[in-house]
Amino acid sequence: MRAIITGASSGIGRDMARYLNEKQIDLILVARREERLNELKRELKGEVTIIVCDLTKQEEVYSLYEKLKNIDIDILINNAGFGLFGNFLETDLKKELDMIELNIVSYHILTKLFLKKFASENKEGYILNVCSSAGFLAGPRLSTYYATKNYILKLSLAIYEELRRENNKVSISALCPGPVNTEFNKVAKGGFTVKGLSSEYVARYGIDKMFQKKLIIVPSIKMKIGLFLSRFIPWKLLVRILYHIEYQKK
Repeated sequence: MRAIITGASSGIGRDMARYLNEKQIDLILVARREERLNELKRELKGEVTIIVCDLTKQEEVYSLYEKLKNIDIDILINNAGFGLFGNFLETDLKKELDMIELNIVSYHILTKLFLKKFASENKEGYILNVCSSAGFLAGPRLSTYYATKNYILKLSLAIYEELRRENNKVSISALCPGPVNTEFNKVAKGGFTVKGLSSEYVARYGIDKMFQKKLIIVPSIKMKIGLFLSRFIPWKLLVRILYHIEYQKK
């Protein structure tokens, strides 16, 4: 088997690469930071290909697919992404648009193109979209980030039902963790007030559930309970709660 992982230079993507490597799955690792990718490649065994790519640019997303369309690939993991902390009135528009390009547009393009590839090859492919528990909520002071995760989660759910009705052998899963100990806080210039899970745990849990063809993957009992209870809280009250406890600026 062979897997492509975007955002593989750090955090969840890097730990997914390590775990899949343990399972003797060939890897295509994609990220912007070539030095980080080479460090990871030297650590891993077997067939590992690295591709340096800026997925905030649509032309590079399409170019990535063109490089890979004739290669036998079984797993697509869309993992690249970042957040930006701050009130919507004050946050940088260019950074938000880059976030939308990365967190939404690159996922959308790669999901569509690889799904078509898998379907045309009549193979049992896997697509794992790394979303977030944010995909179920709205996030004051992280408004654009939460909105991007809502998009990808709902897109994944809709695609799942279409594939199910067509008896398509391709499976799609959405990994929806809460806070995870990665570089997210540094990039977003803020920090979660609740303790994060380790990226290694989330990566392994997500991969295992993907192979079980689980649709929504939430790797935390506390987060599962919190998301369930949030259904019964009026939206105006819920966003007030999230404003005060979800995130703090660093």
